[in-house]
Amino acid sequence: MGCVLEVDVDGEEVFLVDKEVLAPFCGRIKNLGGGGAGGEGVVGAAAAARVVLRGFPGGAEAFELVARFCYTGGGGGVAVTASNACALRCAAEFMDMAAAAAEVSTPPSLVKMTEKALDEMPQWSWQSVVDAVRQCQRLLPTADATGVFDRVVGALVSHVAVSPGDATPTSSSPESSAFRFSCDTKSSCLSARCTSRTWWFEDLAVVLGSGMVERVAGALLARGTDHGVVSRFLFYYLKCRVAGAATADDKRAMLEAAIAAMSGLDRSSVSCRGLFGILRISSPLKLPTSCHDSLVAMIGAKLDHATLDNLLVPAPPGTTSSLYDVILVLRFLDAFLHHAAATGARGETPRLKKVGKLVDLYLAEVAPDPSLRPAMFVELATALPAAARDCHDALYRAIDVYFQVHTRLTEEEKMRICKGINYEKLSPECCKHLARNAGFPTRAAVQALASQHTVLKSLLRGGGPDEHLRPVSAAKHRAGGEDHDDLVAGGGQVVLYAGRLDLSLESQNLRSLLDGMHWRVMELEKVCSRMKTQMSKMKAARRATGGGGGGGAGRRAASRSLPRMCS
Repeated sequence: MGCVLEVDVDGEEVFLVDKEVLAPFCGRIKNLGGGGAGGEGVVGAAAAARVVLRGFPGGAEAFELVARFCYTGGGGGVAVTASNACALRCAAEFMDMAAAAAEVSTPPSLVKMTEKALDEMPQWSWQSVVDAVRQCQRLLPTADATGVFDRVVGALVSHVAVSPGDATPTSSSPESSAFRFSCDTKSSCLSARCTSRTWWFEDLAVVLGSGMVERVAGALLARGTDHGVVSRFLFYYLKCRVAGAATADDKRAMLEAAIAAMSGLDRSSVSCRGLFGILRISSPLKLPTSCHDSLVAMIGAKLDHATLDNLLVPAPPGTTSSLYDVILVLRFLDAFLHHAAATGARGETPRLKKVGKLVDLYLAEVAPDPSLRPAMFVELATALPAAARDCHDALYRAIDVYFQVHTRLTEEEKMRICKGINYEKLSPECCKHLARNAGFPTRAAVQALASQHTVLKSLLRGGGPDEHLRPVSAAKHRAGGEDHDDLVAGGGQVVLYAGRLDLSLESQNLRSLLDGMHWRVMELEKVCSRMKTQMSKMKAARRATGGGGGGGAGRRAASRSLPRMCS
């Protein structure tokens, strides 16, 4: 067997090399058996002199440099530079050159030469570091095993920490509409600070592939980079790359990588508007369930920053239960409540009330939807705890619209929907409207009036620490002065000085409403009493006539004398 080998490097190019020349430097070549190639990544062909190197780091170009290093006896035939240091270090690892150098002390080591160059990486130019990042994506997983990837990211961090005046970015500063979208700032001061810390966005966004962006983001966080900066970079990366992606698979891979990286960030550093932008882009791409769940959880945690337009997501194609994706909004609410419970109750009440107002707006928007099922509407109206709403007027108006559109609802279905209303939190105006609203069940109107009556009684009897209500005996009542405004209660036995009352306008309006209802009840009692009297007279007239012919005239007279509503 001769010493000449045909080395096929990944099918790119075939090299004729002398095995005896490469063996002292390359452990993989030295360990080749007489029957062909062996070891990981080396596959023997039909002839013993042919070797196929699959997955060779750096490809044919890197192998040529390794062979030149060996043919020059490890001398000056190869210059290790910033442009080839990463590839040569990985190629040396692949060829097992470290083990060969340990056995023979005289030849120089390509591993040591590349390690020395990599140690100087923090002093490389920004362009060289960017090129090294690009190379590392093609050198995985060997770049991980040799620590080259960690060194590249370390050099990257040292550069991005430098102010833009001291750095030399290769492209224009990302102060564009796309950047402003990702930065999501609202003042010129914040924008200036954002720009000074993110000048590197464009250079790195162009270089990184979907498989690398999550790793780089994680490495930046591990080295103490601000979460807000990493978040803005990820949004900017998607803004730049997704629109230009060739296929749906490429877009999906980029979105998955960015979402996975964002899930490890502090929630306060992630833009709510940006998350809804990702949701809008990803909707037609069918993200994996775990990835979509992660996005929903992040949006839910920031739901108090959302707007009504954000929530108006069209229902998925083929859905007939509603025009908007109500199920998605319910998932947002569930994620918000879960996040609030996990973080503790401190400071959560204002956020909860903001979400409550947002849900009321959403209910008003979806209530006219004729395809929205009652069960879904009820679930949406009752999704938040009682503390989310101080006033239920908006909820009542949304339910009123829903009843007007869905005219075929049964009384039971309407009552189930009305269970979401706390009648004690209705204003007197809404309570009056509900009492006269024929679209609402009678039981709901009764409950509303009873609740408002309870509220008024608590106002009149509670007193409070200032003791606004002062009961006195009727004997001490005097005419004149403020006594003309007195309210006499308890059959004249107790006098409440209205001049001492500090009732709000709502309480006074409610009292007027209840007084009017009380008057109507009294009128109905009078009518019923008259009916009872007339019925007694009719019976007496029948007995007196004995059922004769005059009885018909008597009945007609009695009928004419009945109250109008009973005739």
